[in-house]
Parts: sequence; structure tokens; C-alpha cells
Amino acid sequence: MQPEQKWPDTIWVVRHGQSAGNVARDAAEAARLAMIDLAERDVDVPLSRLGESQARALGHWFGELPEAQQPSIVLCSPYLRARQTAAMLLSAAGLTPLRFHQDERLREKEFGILDRLTVHGIAAQYPELAEQRAHVGKFYFRPPGGESWCDVILRLRSVIDTITREYRGERVLIVAHQVIVNCFRYLLERLDEQQILAIDRLGDVPNCGVTSYRFDPTAGRHGKLVADLVNFVAPLREGGAPITVEPDRPVAAKP
Repeated sequence: MQPEQKWPDTIWVVRHGQSAGNVARDAAEAARLAMIDLAERDVDVPLSRLGESQARALGHWFGELPEAQQPSIVLCSPYLRARQTAAMLLSAAGLTPLRFHQDERLREKEFGILDRLTVHGIAAQYPELAEQRAHVGKFYFRPPGGESWCDVILRLRSVIDTITREYRGERVLIVAHQVIVNCFRYLLERLDEQQILAIDRLGDVPNCGVTSYRFDPTAGRHGKLVADLVNFVAPLREGGAPITVEPDRPVAAKP
């Protein structure tokens, strides 16, 4: 007897569109300022105009998929830029009857006392932390009051438990942040520290880039998810939305 399918049929993991925080960070870094000029909390930073166009372009792509291949469940970070991306994507796809579920475990990595600081600001105000991070590496380094990649991975393990328990056979769209995309890759592709950091060094995850996995019943002993798309941005090109590849928040140089 064929064992019951454990996984969803499809998982898409999408980074939010370009945010106002991305734009402010670029301006602060270009001016070599210590602090990013943002009045909002990180959770309240909205999409930029370009980010809205990216979300709609990606939504049109999802809307053009055959109905049997479109998302049936949407999980979303509670951060405003992710919620806006999910809402605009679903509207453009014509999937507005489908509601997205906010899950705080999909939130951005917390930066603690380094929040809103640029690379220059970190080096100037906390040189000992910049040195420690360079020595330990971003996978294990946890700034005071913040999280390491390992901390993010720990909360995503429970997300995967929820997905395998509640959404077997579904088509699950996840809208979140750059570090969430990479940490899902670490878990779903069974990578190690060196492998995921090598991927991270290749470049940032594109805004509204799509990384997806499809269930293959012939893979492994009982079937498993296999990688399908990685940082897929063709829908943005086709929709005429410029592609942006930027860090979510300022960080020291990649190890």
C-alpha cells in the first residue's frame, strides 16, 4: 500500500517586493551614514512603488497558471511589506477569495541593537560586534537582542511541522523575507552551514523572486519535495517590473 503523502504538492517561497526600507538603506549607505532614515518600526515598513509593481507582476504570473496549479493556501509574514505583497499578488492573480494567513514565525530576522544601523554605523558604534560576527559567521552570530540564522531555522522547523500536519496535498504559497527564503532552502534541501552560506555569497534573493518545490512520489523512500524554481524572476521581466536584488537590512561584509 502506498503511504499517505506527507508533503504539500507544491511550496512556493517568495520574498516580498522592494520596500521603502530597501530604498532608505541604499541612500544611507551611499551617503556613508551611520543610521538608516526610517521613522517606522521594521514591522511597519511598506512597499515602495516599485515593490508594488513587482507584486502585481508576480500576481499576473500566478493568475496565468492552470487553476489546478494555483496556490490553495497562502502563509505570510506579519510584516507590512510582506502582507502588502501577498494582498497585491492575490488581487492581480484574481485569487482574492483566497485569504492569506499571517504567521509570526515567518517574520524577518531580528537584528537587536544593530537594527537600522548601516555597515558604517555598526563598525563605528559596535566594532567588537563587527569583529565577533566576522569571526563566528552570520550562521551562528546572534547580536544582542537579535537572532542568528540558527534561531530563524529553529522557528521554521515548527512551520514545516505545521505544513506537513495541516496542508498535505495542498499548494502552499509563502510570502516572507530574504533570510526566510534561504533558511527554507537550508531545511528543504538538507544543506549544511557551508552550503547555504556559499549560496548566500552568490547574491541576495531578488525582490519577488520565487523559489519552489514540488512533491515527487518517486523520490526517496516515500516521496519528497524536490527543488523546482530558484530565485525565479521571469514574471517580473514579462510584467515590465524592474528586478531589484538588495539586502533586507544592513549587514557587515559577507564572510
